[in-house]
Amino acid sequence: MNSNKPVLEVIYRVEPGCLGPQGKDYIEDFCNFSQPLVTAHTAGFMRWILVPRFDKSLPEMQCTLSGRTLTAEQAKRYFALFQADADELEAELNEQLTLLIDQYFGRW
Repeated sequence: MNSNKPVLEVIYRVEPGCLGPQGKDYIEDFCNFSQPLVTAHTAGFMRWILVPRFDKSLPEMQCTLSGRTLTAEQAKRYFALFQADADELEAELNEQLTLLIDQYFGRW
């Protein structure tokens, strides 16, 4: 990781419904279970922070840098510094979360 650049923190709010009808009962534990596994497969310039999405008024994804919230355009420019695309990274995360849901519920 380039130590001259601060790490981009990407808060990703996970919908309880992705865990089924009783998802609200499991979502906090699932986020705690998934965080280290997601972290192990994350680009060095950023860090996913998985939290439950209980408040629908908050965005699903929110980027912060050095404690400051970035606009979508600012985040896009930061990702571009590392030849990365936020939409692609989010899609990869969603694929990973799908596998982690199965793992969390012991399906494989």
